[in-house]
Amino acid sequence: MVCDLKEILALGDAGGFAIPAFNVCNMEAVVGVMQAATETGAPVIFQMYSRLFDNPDASFVAPMIHEAIRQLKTPAAFHLDHGADIPQVLRALRLGVNGVMIDASALPLEENIRVTRRAVELCEACGVPVEGELGHVGGVRDEKMSDFTDLEEAERFAKETGVSALAVMVGTAHGRYKKAPVLDIPRTRAIRERTGLPIVLHGGSGVPDEQLRLAIEAGVRKVNFATDLYYAFLDGVRAMGDQVLPVDLFMREPTRAVKDFAVDRIRRLGAG
Repeated sequence: MVCDLKEILALGDAGGFAIPAFNVCNMEAVVGVMQAATETGAPVIFQMYSRLFDNPDASFVAPMIHEAIRQLKTPAAFHLDHGADIPQVLRALRLGVNGVMIDASALPLEENIRVTRRAVELCEACGVPVEGELGHVGGVRDEKMSDFTDLEEAERFAKETGVSALAVMVGTAHGRYKKAPVLDIPRTRAIRERTGLPIVLHGGSGVPDEQLRLAIEAGVRKVNFATDLYYAFLDGVRAMGDQVLPVDLFMREPTRAVKDFAVDRIRRLGAG
């Protein structure tokens, strides 16, 4: 069942839970997430990295996502994750996304607002909601953590860009944590109250359950999972060892591993 980004986040608002957003780049990941949504009855977001839209990969993966969403009886959206710039946004729109993230968070505030507003204007013409990012969410290997999202800047950003969701820096990072993060829950709640926007938590892999629960209570409505999904996939591959099987049979175990991971995260977020 097709939903756009705004519609699917509204379901989380109404139910007091967060929508799981899974980064997928092959058939096994797409099918695993689809099976998880079917098993739990949960709404889900299929995401693709921006870099896939810089090469032919997206033109192969996008049709698989569309077919998965077509088959699902539960709400699902197709989202561009971390759109690097306007060209990636345009390519994603051409391939049928119904949600776009533009990530200009590494730029100064004025430039971030300008780039994000441009993306919003383009996507509005296609009826596609946009997620922006304020406060750069880096990686676990960065030498130091970026500054947390400023409340005054968040209020201004929301007003001047017209985004439908806001990714913020409140203590997470992309990648696998060496030490579990501690989120700034009061800041998260304050940003939600100041902007009125659904809050997006990037770097969801490895965040402790209690932290997720508090973040959802504070207004987080979308949580991204990428790193741990692909660890699950690779663990499924390794579990097959050196068995000599037709590839379609071999890949059933990695697909099941992705499905089990997605089911677990869906339930942790209260989505199904």
